[in-house]
Amino acid sequence: ELTSTLACPHCGHREAETMPTDSCQWFYDCKGCGRTLRPAPGDCCVFCSHGSIPCPPIQAGTDCCD
Repeated sequence: ELTSTLACPHCGHREAETMPTDSCQWFYDCKGCGRTLRPAPGDCCVFCSHGSIPCPPIQAGTDCCD
C-alpha cells in the first residue's frame, strides 16, 4: 500500500499522500495549518507517526530508514 492519509495533530487536517518507496519522509508541511510535522520519538518517518498506514519498509517487516 503506497497511499497513506496524514492527519495533522495540530489542526486535524487530513490529506492522502503517496509514500516514497526509496527513502523516509522526516518532514511534512500540513496543508491545513502550515505547521511542519515530524516523526514521533521512536518512529522512522511522518507516515509511521501521523499516517493511516505505515511506510512501505515497515509494512514489509524490514528495518526502515537507516
